[in-house]
Amino acid sequence: MSVHPTPSGWSEVSFEDRMALVDFRLSSRAHITVDGDACRGCTTKACVTACPANLFVPVSDGSIVFNYEQCFECGTCYLVCDESGAITWTYPDGGHGVVFHKS
Repeated sequence: MSVHPTPSGWSEVSFEDRMALVDFRLSSRAHITVDGDACRGCTTKACVTACPANLFVPVSDGSIVFNYEQCFECGTCYLVCDESGAITWTYPDGGHGVVFHKS
């Protein structure tokens, strides 16, 4: 793991190194679903910019494609979404989802 000191004294850790500490236990059921048709009316596409894992991708027809497999389960997308019913968020099935490891 590459660690770089910062002026504040905290060490800077790269995104890649942070991701190496995460395990995604996939369920066959997506815990977040996105209704791409509902996204077409959205003018902000806030989920695209707010998602810390960059899992929302706008497509040319105005809809959104979402990949739940590397989701941190933070719920940010659900909170910033302006289109009613566009995002459905639930917890992953038991034993599935994101697991953080100690370095």
